[in-house]
Amino acid sequence: MITLCQTCGTSYDGPTEPKRCPICEDERQYVPSTGQAWVAFDTLTATHTNKWQQLEPDLFGIKTVPGFAINQRAILLRTPQGNVLWDCIANLDSATHALVMALGGISAIALSHPHYYTTMQDWAAAFNAPVYLHASDREWVMRDSPALRFWEGDALEIAPTVTLLRLGGHFAGGTVLHWKRDRGVLLAGDILQVTPGKDAVSFMWSYPNMLPLPAATVSDITARLDGVRFSRLYGAFEGQNIPADAREIVMRSGQKYIACLNPGPVAKI
Repeated sequence: MITLCQTCGTSYDGPTEPKRCPICEDERQYVPSTGQAWVAFDTLTATHTNKWQQLEPDLFGIKTVPGFAINQRAILLRTPQGNVLWDCIANLDSATHALVMALGGISAIALSHPHYYTTMQDWAAAFNAPVYLHASDREWVMRDSPALRFWEGDALEIAPTVTLLRLGGHFAGGTVLHWKRDRGVLLAGDILQVTPGKDAVSFMWSYPNMLPLPAATVSDITARLDGVRFSRLYGAFEGQNIPADAREIVMRSGQKYIACLNPGPVAKI
């Protein structure tokens, strides 16, 4: 029986509901004050549906309605060499399966970090696709699957125009996806968190518990992106889109973050 954590969407397999969710018990997530709660995968697919949005040609956002768990979106990226699913949502219903197949299926699945692993094992089985996870986050996998591919290092090309980049930060294996299209696209999950004004990003150890990253870690993140060309950025949640000058915005935001944490007066950026 596949059971989902209602708070984070992580899936578990067993004859009974789990006693605990290690993902939520970690300080980067949380256990609700009312306690952990669970829902069967079949119940979720019967009571929820997925909303689609075309973000730009060959790029589609997929979000569950009504909202479920962390409420992130997945992004389907179409390339001539096969489609890539970036991050996962827990709900994989029959309509979503049919729409994905109509768009060419999925050749690879890649995840930014453990909060969005959800039902990646079921997506992999449904589309016969490998799942790429950074090996640094192996301990957070709650269900095994023959589709899982743990990669190491700081970069992995999974298609001729698609490369995974390990930035770290939020998780040791925190990953973004770089798509070499036009002036470049970055799919950031919440390794880079787009702010409400869409003119900045932030960098956090724990978003719900508002715990910051050290300045040195943010400096390392921006250094890893220094030679990466991208003009557009898409974050973890609906509407978190930076349509232009994304690289400049990320670099400026990193400088601002570091200036705020370092001793002395805040520098003007």
